[in-house]
Amino acid sequence: MSDSHAALGAYLRARRDALTPEDAGLRADARRRVRGLRRQEVAGMAGISPDYYLRLEQGRDHQPSPQVLLALGRALQLDADATVYLFRLAGQTVPPGRTDQCPPARGDSAEDVLDSVTVLLDQWTVAPAYVVDRNQDVLAVNPLGRAFIPLSLRPGANMVEAIVDAALAAGDDRRDYWERAVRAAVASLRYHAEPDDPRLQLLVAALSSRSRAFREVWASHEARPQRRGVALVQVEPFGYIPFRWQTFEVPGGGQYLTTFFGDPASPAAAAIAYLQAKLGVDRALAAADGDDPTPEELIEEDPLPRP
Repeated sequence: MSDSHAALGAYLRARRDALTPEDAGLRADARRRVRGLRRQEVAGMAGISPDYYLRLEQGRDHQPSPQVLLALGRALQLDADATVYLFRLAGQTVPPGRTDQCPPARGDSAEDVLDSVTVLLDQWTVAPAYVVDRNQDVLAVNPLGRAFIPLSLRPGANMVEAIVDAALAAGDDRRDYWERAVRAAVASLRYHAEPDDPRLQLLVAALSSRSRAFREVWASHEARPQRRGVALVQVEPFGYIPFRWQTFEVPGGGQYLTTFFGDPASPAAAAIAYLQAKLGVDRALAAADGDDPTPEELIEEDPLPRP
């Protein structure tokens, strides 16, 4: 028996011992001699045979399927973090989106995560950044992101919809650029979203009726995340500048943070410094006038050109 197989078996036994019959919705039995749940009880709740479960605990089966691991996680009432750990002990990774079905860890609900990320973004003044959910609905944008991102996004908007609209409005000289952006955004939407989510179904129906490019990409079933890349963004008076961008998954909430940046002393870094200074001047002028407009109002009064 390898150390990893022994560790998986020990973990299953420990989690089984930690649950009471009442925790699992079973009737207590005064004659019960085991401290936690019986093996056959866990196996029954997971929908597997008691013999197969015994082999897992004894380290004699080293290739449980993801479906079996997820079923065991539910039977043992593992939260998202514990489920990830269970998969790691089995030498696997959790399929995308499946930890959303697990009980949340304490203080780790989607609302808690978003609240923490929003506070972070409000204090993140060195780079444009925004957060979206699995359907690419915008949840939070920092002030520099509102000044920088050419789609004028704000919480409640949808990133894919904004890119599709920009592609529809683009002139012939920029059409190829935006159609590539549509293809990448739609592939990311399919990769992250849950197929049965009513919000996704409404979004797909609406965009399919408006955009041939969206219909074609959606029908192709392309599915891949957007993790990093380079985007051309027009920032006056600099013109079009290549910015590096990186997307991070926010643990625990099905949320994704994207930030734009430039290498030190690059045109991108200079453009970000310019926008930082511009926002500071606008706020200082507003304060002198006795008014304190929101970042959205500042951007609406002086919109940046869009690519």
